[in-house]
Amino acid sequence: MRRAMRSARWWPALLPGLAAALLSPLARADTPHPGPAPGVAPPAPAVGRAWPVGVRPPVLRGWEPPATVYGPGHRGVDLSAPAGSPVRAVAAGRVLFAGRVAGRGVVSLELRGTDLRTTYEPVRASVRKGDEVGAGEVVGVVEPSGSHCGPAACVHWGLRRGGTYLDPLSLLPPWLLARGPSRLLPVAPQPRAVAVATGRVPATDVRG
Repeated sequence: MRRAMRSARWWPALLPGLAAALLSPLARADTPHPGPAPGVAPPAPAVGRAWPVGVRPPVLRGWEPPATVYGPGHRGVDLSAPAGSPVRAVAAGRVLFAGRVAGRGVVSLELRGTDLRTTYEPVRASVRKGDEVGAGEVVGVVEPSGSHCGPAACVHWGLRRGGTYLDPLSLLPPWLLARGPSRLLPVAPQPRAVAVATGRVPATDVRG
């Protein structure tokens, strides 16, 4: 009898501890744990050798990476280009797609020696899937409609590594980003030719 009474006195004290022990695994299972921190995507190599349109065209809207996979943002850059302008491959690669998506012409290229692919739209393609193209080679022309730049015509240029969007401008090396219009420079004359031109060596002494 006394043993039963002592057990009855202990049970109220033990119940809260038992409840906590039984419920804590469930509570831990229901509590969301933070996942691993997302890794920083490695930068794209500067393999570009040409602008998609023109020579350093105005960037109407830059790359604005979304905070989440499906979040708002701008997954590429918009380059000003009048309709009919030639669209060029920024680097050598293979055509993955050349056709229409949602009424817009799209060309997608897999860049040679990389895990990158770049896209251009709206473009009327002059290439077909599987074609190999070189850097600077024309892949189509800017279509007069389908641009999302409003009244101004533009080419939307995108870059992806797998499912990750990257800044397409990172493909261009600094010398191409800052370069102005191309100009042909004269070939530097040879030292003896300079001497003849300035009269320091008689022209009759020039042999060969």
